[in-house]
Amino acid sequence: MLNWKIKTFDQLTTNELYDLLKLRIDVFVVEQTCYYPDLDNLDRDSQTLHVFVYGEADQQNDMLAYCRVLAPKVVYPDESAIGRVIVAEQARGQKLGQQLMLTAIEHVEKNWPKYDCHISAQQHLSKFYQELGFEPITDMYLEDGIPHIGMLRRK
Repeated sequence: MLNWKIKTFDQLTTNELYDLLKLRIDVFVVEQTCYYPDLDNLDRDSQTLHVFVYGEADQQNDMLAYCRVLAPKVVYPDESAIGRVIVAEQARGQKLGQQLMLTAIEHVEKNWPKYDCHISAQQHLSKFYQELGFEPITDMYLEDGIPHIGMLRRK
């Protein structure tokens, strides 16, 4: 059974913080060769939610997937946002990305029901996000050398 957690920055344990930063570095920096400052202070905003999942206790207990949910007005004036969406390499193909996003969307709708939700999606994943109710709102643009597209899930 998977162990899902949703926490604010202040609720994270030091081990959870280490695990989420390691996963972000492993995927974004090492795997995708995206050399950028990952620590942007948005993680520490009092309303930011960190959504993540660990495997079963009797298996290797690495963080398997993670994203952060940002409140309206943190980045976008009239939209909440989901970002830093990642699934660990060893956990891909198990629909964890879909479960992760559905969990994040549930918390967006619960906490900020009057706001649309924005994502900056890697372009090759736009169909995945469209299946979750997001629609493209921008043309393709480069973010850290990777093609992205702005997408919105309307309330």
